[in-house]
Amino acid sequence: MKNTFGTAVSLTLFGESHGAEIGCVIDGLAPGIPVSEERIAAALSRRRPSGAISTGRQEPDPFRIVSGVYNGKTSGTPLCILIPNTTQRSSDYAAFTRLRPGHADLTAFQKYHGYQDPRGGGHFSGRITAPLVAAGAIFTDALLKKGIAIGTRIRRIAGVQDRPFEDLEADLALLQSRPFPVLDEAAGEKMQEVILEAKKDGDSVGGVLETVVLGMPAGVGEPWFDSMESSLSRALFAVPAVKGVEFGDGFALSDMRGSEANDPICLDEKGTITTRTNRNGGINGGITNGAPLRFACAVKPTPTLLREQDSVDYATGETIRLSSGGRHDPCIVHRAAVVVESVTALVLADALAARFGTDWLAPEAEK
Repeated sequence: MKNTFGTAVSLTLFGESHGAEIGCVIDGLAPGIPVSEERIAAALSRRRPSGAISTGRQEPDPFRIVSGVYNGKTSGTPLCILIPNTTQRSSDYAAFTRLRPGHADLTAFQKYHGYQDPRGGGHFSGRITAPLVAAGAIFTDALLKKGIAIGTRIRRIAGVQDRPFEDLEADLALLQSRPFPVLDEAAGEKMQEVILEAKKDGDSVGGVLETVVLGMPAGVGEPWFDSMESSLSRALFAVPAVKGVEFGDGFALSDMRGSEANDPICLDEKGTITTRTNRNGGINGGITNGAPLRFACAVKPTPTLLREQDSVDYATGETIRLSSGGRHDPCIVHRAAVVVESVTALVLADALAARFGTDWLAPEAEK
C-alpha cells in the first residue's frame, strides 16, 4: 500500500476507521515553522459532522503531536500526529463480506485477498481525512504567513448553485466565517434542504467544490509530469468521492474559440506583467503564472444508502439486495471543503520547497 505523497515535503497517512488510532507523519518541514494546536483544532472542527445533514458519528478528535515539534515550532525532524478513534461501532459492519456498491469493498478484497480491515471501510474510509486535515492546518498556516491564502466554496449541490466568486479577497474572508462554505446564504439554505430531502428518501447527493489560491508566486511547477495541474490532480483524486477535477474554465474551454479561451497578457498598475482574465486558472505550461490558482472538484454522492441496492456476498457467491445500516452522511460536499484545502496546501508546500528550498516555508525571522 502506497500512502505517501510529496518529494521535498512529504505526508504519510496511516490507520483504519475502526482501529485504535489514525495519524500522519510529515517529513521535510523546515525547522522553525510555528505550529498552532488551535489552528489544527479549528480545521478538524470544519471537517467534523454537523447536524442532520451529516453522519451521526461524532469524533471529538483529541489529536496529539508526538514528535517533530519543540516549544511550539517544528524541529526539522519527522512530525507525527495521532488521533484516537473513540466512537467506533464495529457491529454495524459485521456482514463485511457483503460488498457495498460505490465503496472500495470490492477492490480492497481483490487487492488484499480479504486481509484488509473492512470495518467502516478500514483504511479506505473518509475517517482517514482527519489526520490529513490536521497536517493541512500546519501547511496552510505556513503558506498564509508567506502571503498565500487558500479558500474553497460549494459551487453547487444537486443542481442548487452558489453565486460566483467576485471580489476574491473579500470572498475568501467571508468563507472563513461560515461553517457551510457558500457565498450566498440563501443558496446554502436551499442546498441543506436538498440534502435533507435525500436523507429522508434514504439516498444521498453530491456536488462541486471550487478552490481559489491567492498570492501564489509565478514560476512554480514543471512542464510535463510534475506540472502544477498534474500534481494537484494526483493529490485531489486521493480525496474520497472526488471524481473530476478541472482548472480555470475547465471543460467549458472546449466550447470556446481560441480568442475567447486565451488570457490576454498586460501590465498591471504596478507595471507587472499579468493576464487580464484567468480562464486557465493561473497555470500555463504546467507552471504558475502569478494569477490566482482556480480549480473545481466534482464530489460524487455518498455511496452508503439506506435504500436497497444489488450486490454480491463474496463469502457465499450469492447475489443479494443490500441496504446499509450504520451512520453515514447524506452528503459529504460541505465536509470535503477543508480536506480539499488541506490537500492543496500539501501540494503547494511541496512544490514551493522544491522550487525555492525547504527553508523557504519557515518565517524569515527564524532563519
